[in-house]
Amino acid sequence: MSQQTAPANAWALVRLIAGQICLHAAMAGTRMASPLLALKLGHGALEVGSLLALFSLMSVFLAIPAGRYADRHGLKRPVGFALLFAVAGALLAVLFPRFEVLCLTALCMGGATGAASIALQRHVGRAAHDATELKRVFSWLAIGPAISNFFGPVMAGLLIDHAGVWLGGTAADSNGFRAAFLFMALLPLLTWVWIRHTEELPPVLHPQGVPRPQVWHLLREPAMRRLLLVNWLLSSCWDVHTFVVPVLGHERAFSASVIGAILGSFAIAAACVRVAMPLLVVHLKEWVVVSCAMLITALLFGIYPFMHTPLAMACCSVLLGLALGSVQPMIMSTLHQITPHALHGQALGLRLMSVNLSSVLMPMLFGTAGMVVGVSVVFWTVGAAVAMGSRAAWYLRPQVSGKS
Repeated sequence: MSQQTAPANAWALVRLIAGQICLHAAMAGTRMASPLLALKLGHGALEVGSLLALFSLMSVFLAIPAGRYADRHGLKRPVGFALLFAVAGALLAVLFPRFEVLCLTALCMGGATGAASIALQRHVGRAAHDATELKRVFSWLAIGPAISNFFGPVMAGLLIDHAGVWLGGTAADSNGFRAAFLFMALLPLLTWVWIRHTEELPPVLHPQGVPRPQVWHLLREPAMRRLLLVNWLLSSCWDVHTFVVPVLGHERAFSASVIGAILGSFAIAAACVRVAMPLLVVHLKEWVVVSCAMLITALLFGIYPFMHTPLAMACCSVLLGLALGSVQPMIMSTLHQITPHALHGQALGLRLMSVNLSSVLMPMLFGTAGMVVGVSVVFWTVGAAVAMGSRAAWYLRPQVSGKS
């Protein structure tokens, strides 16, 4: 990369990160506010788990088509359509704050965020020139969701607690929730402001007369299967943390602001470790980072249920954020190294589909298990699975070390 183009490329990456922050913050804030409103309306853990699952359901069906669409049309057109759905979904919750409508909001917001993420990640990965730059740019890009997972829930919690009071009502009344959802509807509009001037990359040309490669053929590769397994386990950790913290907080009579701050501490820790990673990528090996993160996560999940105060839960959230926040750049770097250029979008869709298929089923399983055996057992079960799955991350070594 020349010195003349480096500043322009850096500014383009900053714009993409800023746009990603706005969209992911809208989803994160909606995902935090929706279960709290459902609990306030009298719904139980099973309904809350089902509601959270819907944030992932649409991406299960849209991920591969969205990846194929991004492979053909680049960045801005897929992102533009996704933003329209995100705004519409949040506005529905403003107008009709009921459980049935919250389910539709979750479908729209989750599907839009997933489709836009595929296009963004494909664009950034194709712009990188080598393995080290892949780790660096994905470390920077991963800062976006980490910041938005702090900003979105904290802003939603503050608006829920205070907007109703400002409007002459009480804390956490319907106006507070409407204000939170309205704020989440405005954020995707800012995403388009940041992304609309991004220069599209040249399309990947496919030779005539040669059959197009299919994304399903990637599943024949052992490295891809291991990568998908590891990514699924680690994504389940994010899901269980997002699900259990509001339930535990509600049981312990924590306010919405406190619950949002606990979730936010997780996100800000993930952001901090991702800020440091671009400076260290030359010395980091993907398989080492992922294996260590899985073992640390398993240990923290074992002790989390014994933390009964907001401060103790926040400390565990910070440590979890540091561990899990380091994973995504390594996963994305590995994925792009083992995938043909023509299939980058669809491979990202395959990864997202597998993760979200789990996210559809796991929260409902969490909700059922939470009612039967308690949410502590949910933490311990997922922690044990992650500990056992760390072996698969360890065996990523030959593929990663041979390409890094």
